[in-house]
Amino acid sequence: MLSIQGLNTHYGASHILQGVDLELPRGRIAAVLGRNGVGKTTTVKTIMGLVQPSAGVVALEGSSITAWAPHRVARAGVAYVPEGRLIFPDLTVVENIRIAERTPAKAWPLARLLELFPSLSERQRHRGSQLSGGEQQMLAIARALISDPKVLLLDEPSQGLAPLVVRELARVIRLLRDAGVTILLIEQNMKLAEVVADELHIMAKGRIVYSADPQRFRAEEDQVRSRYLTV
Repeated sequence: MLSIQGLNTHYGASHILQGVDLELPRGRIAAVLGRNGVGKTTTVKTIMGLVQPSAGVVALEGSSITAWAPHRVARAGVAYVPEGRLIFPDLTVVENIRIAERTPAKAWPLARLLELFPSLSERQRHRGSQLSGGEQQMLAIARALISDPKVLLLDEPSQGLAPLVVRELARVIRLLRDAGVTILLIEQNMKLAEVVADELHIMAKGRIVYSADPQRFRAEEDQVRSRYLTV
C-alpha cells in the first residue's frame, strides 16, 4: 500500500532522514518509535509533501507520489493528523469535520464518524476551544477520516492525553484498522504502539534500525529500550 525507499531529507545543511526504508501493507498498522529528533515527524511530513526529499521514493499502491504537493497527496488518499491537532478553535465540532470534506464522504460520512466518537456526538455544537485535549484529538482524527483516506498518518496522537483517553484512542485505532484503513503511527508511547500495531519500527539517526512484530518486540523490549529509546 505505502512504500518508502531510500528516503533522504535535509533541513538546510542538516541531514535529517538518511535512507529511510519502510513497507506498509494494506490494512495494517505500523508504529514508528524513537527518541526526539531522530526524524519521525520529518518522515510523515515528507510522505505528505510538506517537506521535500533530497533523494528516495514514496509510493502509494505502486505509483510514486514523491515530492507531490500536499493537496495532491491528500487527493491520492493519504490523510495526516499532525502533532498538536491544529483544530479550528472558533468552529463547532461539525464545522471542523466538514471543512475537510471535498466530496460527500462514502466510507466515513459524518453520521458514522459521530457514531465512532460518541463524545463528539454529544458535543457537536461545541466550539473546538471548548473541547478537552482528548476530544480535540478525536476531532482531528474525525476530520482526517471524512476525506475517506486509504492511508492515515498519525503523528504522536497520545501526546498529553490521560491514560483513560489513550485507551479510548487505542480502541479507535484498532477499529479503523479493522475497517480497512492503513495506518502509520508515530509514537513516543511504547505501550500504545505495542497494543495497536501489527509491526513496530525503531528510528535512530534518520533511519529505521530495528523492525519486529509485537511478540518479538515484547521479548526484546528491555534491550531495545536501553539501546534505542532511553535518553
